Amino acid sequence: MTDGQRILCVLTGALVTLVIRALPFVVFRGERRIPAFITWLGGQLPHAAMAMLLVYCMKDMDFSHPSGAFPMLLGTLVTVLVHVRFRQTMCSIVSGTATYMLMIRLMP
Repeated sequence: MTDGQRILCVLTGALVTLVIRALPFVVFRGERRIPAFITWLGGQLPHAAMAMLLVYCMKDMDFSHPSGAFPMLLGTLVTVLVHVRFRQTMCSIVSGTATYMLMIRLMP
């Protein structure tokens, strides 16, 4: 890929991102009300994205050896518990990641 093609790819990605981000403001500007379905969808999509990320991250879990599944399961459990307790997204992500990284370093 040449430098010109790389620049074109970056510019295309930036333009598409800009259009996608600006489109709701253009479509629902002024007095126009947001449909109930769109509002509902906006509430559901973050949960669906997290579920897809969880499935993607755990799809290759190896149960044949304790060090294969245990760190991932413990990291996930810590993430969920910290989030349920404190409702701080960054705190739960950091604590779960730190637990996972510590466990994969300490497990034989």
